[in-house]
Amino acid sequence: MEWEIILMFLVIAVTIGLFIFEVFSIDKIAFLIIVTLILLGLVTPEEGVSGFSNSATIAVLALMILAIAMEENGVIHWLTSGMGKVKSMPLTIIAPIFMFVTASISAFISTTAVVIVFIKIVNQLSEKYKIPQSKLLLPISFAGIIGGSCTLMGTSTNLIVNSVAKSQGEARIGFFEFSLLGLIFLSVTIIYLTITLRWLPWDKQQTLSKGYNIDNYLTKVRINPESQIVGKKIQDSFLFENPDLTLLQLTRNNNIQKSPGKYITLKEGDELLLLCNIESLTYIKAAENLKIYEENNLDSKELNEEAFIEANITEVEEVDERVFVELLMLPGASLLGESLGSLRTFMTQDVIPLAIKKRKTVRNLKGRLSTNTSNRLQLEVGDQLLVEISKEKIGSLHSIENVVILNEFDKVNIQSNFKKYFSLGVLIMVIVLSATGLLSIMVSALTGVSLLLLTNNLDLKSVYKKVNWQIFFLLAGMIPLGFAMHNTHADQWISENLLAILKGQPNFIIIGVLFLVTMLLSGVVSNNATAIIMTPIAIAVAHGMSLDAKPFILSIMFAANFSFFTPMGYQTNTLIYGIGNYRFKHFLYIGGVLSFILWILATFLLTRML
Repeated sequence: MEWEIILMFLVIAVTIGLFIFEVFSIDKIAFLIIVTLILLGLVTPEEGVSGFSNSATIAVLALMILAIAMEENGVIHWLTSGMGKVKSMPLTIIAPIFMFVTASISAFISTTAVVIVFIKIVNQLSEKYKIPQSKLLLPISFAGIIGGSCTLMGTSTNLIVNSVAKSQGEARIGFFEFSLLGLIFLSVTIIYLTITLRWLPWDKQQTLSKGYNIDNYLTKVRINPESQIVGKKIQDSFLFENPDLTLLQLTRNNNIQKSPGKYITLKEGDELLLLCNIESLTYIKAAENLKIYEENNLDSKELNEEAFIEANITEVEEVDERVFVELLMLPGASLLGESLGSLRTFMTQDVIPLAIKKRKTVRNLKGRLSTNTSNRLQLEVGDQLLVEISKEKIGSLHSIENVVILNEFDKVNIQSNFKKYFSLGVLIMVIVLSATGLLSIMVSALTGVSLLLLTNNLDLKSVYKKVNWQIFFLLAGMIPLGFAMHNTHADQWISENLLAILKGQPNFIIIGVLFLVTMLLSGVVSNNATAIIMTPIAIAVAHGMSLDAKPFILSIMFAANFSFFTPMGYQTNTLIYGIGNYRFKHFLYIGGVLSFILWILATFLLTRML
């Protein structure tokens, strides 16, 4: 084995390790791969940055923009508007309906965008009708992934596999060429997940106080003449320095200031409404010479959600009309990396961060619910942030990049029917142009985006904020990995050794081995990265055995998407992991059995194509 191949395998091994242990974000890993490959001489500088101009990368970006337009102009909401009507049906009927609708839309619109919308719908149904969201979110995510696998534009993985295959001299894959296989996989998945609903966890009916471990006091204090904070600005006092204390409002001469600014100078007689824990309250009594004339202990063990709100927020809501809002952190969110303490100065004055609900990761298997503002507890992808905000200011939360409002207290932004129908018409046009082969997916998607921009049905400012740039940079960063494997002949070395092992074996063994290896690899590594690594190998194996390459290419396409046995295998699984009260075992057992069933079924069906 030549040293270039050994170096290539070392780069791949380190990349896999970074993905598995989430040492860096996926976009940062992609950048590191580009620089590493160039510095090691495994690719030329031009090849290193070629991913940014690759047709598949541009097509994925255009399709993400189209998905944003469909959501903003009310298309996705319109397509899912009737889902609330199923509330009175049994769960064994609700789940298949949700899965089928999710999969159908995901075949043409970004799976992540669709699942995010369904997360909101399920959250609302859970709040209003006590429908257990943990029984629906995992099936919805799995069905969305399968649905995206049914068409060429359904997932970025499909586009990447098609792009790599064309670069290897293979024929272009048709838009609906493999849809029948996808529908068979979807049908089996819906039946299987409906049967296994009983083994999914039931929601723990957490109140806000329990769910976020809020055991604080709502306390009103008056500044005495002898207090050390008289004459100080808020930013110079304990009110600003103590991250476990929140100043909700300041009353001076009967004038109420909601979420007072940090530059306000405190005066004798000011009344402060504070939200603080028992340690901070004890500190106030002992050191700050403040008169505490009202205390309400919030005992999360004795209060349900209604009592929590009535006992603690009544006074604030009567004056401030403030509400609680849950925010979900998506990849690329501008709040990622911030601790609860830093958020209180990072966000606008009217938004009060109260608690962070941690999602579970390989490094954080048990997850955490905390109002602790230690810098060690920082927001990561999939975490939820509980904030308090005035009702009339909820709309300002939409300006925070890549953050989803889970509890939608704000008014629904009703778009005109023209925008809704025109946007849907553009999407259908893109599908028709791509499916008929008149234009490539990239050209048709870019044409659709241009039409939306020219007719003012899409705002680029919104696009810049909502595009999942992590996926874009991941694709751009992983494509050079394929060039490096080709330049070093690592793909040829792997294929030759596979040929030696599989020579003389039945076709179903060959297809089955490639499918299984790809599926297992995509469970711990990005499915796009897996597709880039495995597609050239599959094509080389097919050619080496004088077999049709199309079934081998499709095996990589499907297998890279079918990694249901870990929450890291697909972005939507990562999102629902922390929301749905799931544990790793639910993906390992339920998702693992599904992956096994689809592996056997796919091997049988794909072998018949040879």
